[in-house]
Amino acid sequence: MTWPAKLIGLATAAYGAAVVVRPEVLTKPTGLATRPTPAISALVRSVGTRDVVSGLSVALAPEGTPTRAALAVRIAMDLGDAAVLGAAAPTAAVRRKVLAVTLGWAALNLVVLWKSPSRTS
Repeated sequence: MTWPAKLIGLATAAYGAAVVVRPEVLTKPTGLATRPTPAISALVRSVGTRDVVSGLSVALAPEGTPTRAALAVRIAMDLGDAAVLGAAAPTAAVRRKVLAVTLGWAALNLVVLWKSPSRTS
């Protein structure tokens, strides 16, 4: 059953596209900036691009090992986001929110990975 992986991959790609178009989608809730500078916007857009590519990789990967590998990479990115964005959070409240979202996505991807078949039948 690959539809959960496809759905989570498309959701990740859609979020990434939103960040590319409007960096504030990421910078406001993480406390990085209410009105990001051009430099911050460029960096955040690269994160959005990464999410578009990794999300599409999950959504479009063939069933089995390719899907599982794409999910594992996505989990690593979510854990990296938790560490980096959590450390950069300006307040404890923002840090809790950032960790809830990033670790929540990592956990969701992990459940999908766990339920994904290891090979095509």
